[in-house]
Amino acid sequence: MSTSVSVPPAPAGADPGLGAPSAGRPAPAARGGRRRRLLLRLVSLLVLYVLWEVAARLVRNPTFIPAPAAVWHQLIVTSSTHDGIRGYSGHLLVEHLGVSLRRILIGSAIGIGGGLVLGVLMGTVGWLRVVVEPVVTFVRALPPLAYFSLFIIWFGIDETPKLWLLSIAALPPVAVATAAAVYSAPTGLVEAARALGAGRWQTTRDVVLPNALPEIFTGARLAVGVAYSSVVAAETINGVPGIGGLIRDAQRYSQTDVVVLGLFAIGLSGLLIDALLRTAEDRLIPWRGRS
Repeated sequence: MSTSVSVPPAPAGADPGLGAPSAGRPAPAARGGRRRRLLLRLVSLLVLYVLWEVAARLVRNPTFIPAPAAVWHQLIVTSSTHDGIRGYSGHLLVEHLGVSLRRILIGSAIGIGGGLVLGVLMGTVGWLRVVVEPVVTFVRALPPLAYFSLFIIWFGIDETPKLWLLSIAALPPVAVATAAAVYSAPTGLVEAARALGAGRWQTTRDVVLPNALPEIFTGARLAVGVAYSSVVAAETINGVPGIGGLIRDAQRYSQTDVVVLGLFAIGLSGLLIDALLRTAEDRLIPWRGRS
């Protein structure tokens, strides 16, 4: 007579080889996927560098395409003091970048805050949405330089017009994303909150806004990107110190290597801030992308 023995299934998260839970340890497939992504990114950067170097050698015109070595040299020059000359226009590269980042962060914070409030109002008050939405769309379609001249006339050439420009540029993406998310909040959740006695604004605060957080974060990331793309326009007038002012000044004197260096400074710092926003998004909205 044969006797069958039933083996209980391994618990969730257990290592089938050792019988111990593997929670907290990334699966081998996940680790392999991360390594492949990292390797792919490194290879793509190497390919871009080689293409850049080849293009510079073929063109042989540093004003048109500066060599990577020339940009690296300008990084050293603008980050130090040589022969009594400090950086570029009397300021180090990190100082130019710091001033621009301060403007971008202040302008983005004002624009994101204003867009959040406006978006909530547009998503909850029907008549306000009808009246304000065309205005927000109109402003979003305008290039920053189109209304920067007005700010210079109204506020002069100091910090005020720059901050106004970045704030107005950053507001529409957040307002549109927030309004759409609030307006399309799940009806079942809203009705359940109302049935439990929650008022209109309590429902918005406790139900609608948490549900809209993913779209709000997307709008905030877009707003910071718009502010970055507008910083050169914001620093067109009296923009030194500032990375946008550095780029504009170098462009006037055909210093293409300095222009490219400034673009790298803006792009890399933008990647860093976007990574910080994505990390905050993952921490604050862990349920995003899950059913």
